[in-house]
Amino acid sequence: MANEEHLKILRQGVKAWNAWRRDNIYEMPDLYGADLSGLDLTYIHFMRTNLGEANLSGAILRKAFMVGAYLHGANLEGAVLEGADMRGCHLSEARLSGARMAGAVLNKALAVGVDFRGCDMESVMMLGTNLENSDFTEAVMTDVDLTDANLKGIKTDGVKGYRFPK
Repeated sequence: MANEEHLKILRQGVKAWNAWRRDNIYEMPDLYGADLSGLDLTYIHFMRTNLGEANLSGAILRKAFMVGAYLHGANLEGAVLEGADMRGCHLSEARLSGARMAGAVLNKALAVGVDFRGCDMESVMMLGTNLENSDFTEAVMTDVDLTDANLKGIKTDGVKGYRFPK
């Protein structure tokens, strides 16, 4: 369950949240299971934030700083994550179908069993990311960098712009 104090700060807007984060750099915000669907969270500072099982469907997280965030089982369907810094995130079992992720960085992320169906992933970097059993069906993956990524058991039917090794 999300920390009510943290939700109250977030409801004041991105500017208030980011100011609070600067003043409380060692605090680990808890937004577990929170409904943040459809919110404009452009430039939000979610580093090391617990967003497990959160509903971020349709949220705008453009240029979000989400390094080390916990997003296990989160709903990010249709979210805008363009240019988001998601290095080292825990995304396992998250749902990102239809998300717009162009230019996002997911290096060294844990993304086992993630639903990336139909995502726009143009120029996404996923160096060293564990993508085991993830579903990329119909995703646009032009200029994606999967160097050293774990691709065991992934689904790639209808992927556009990227040729996976056989």
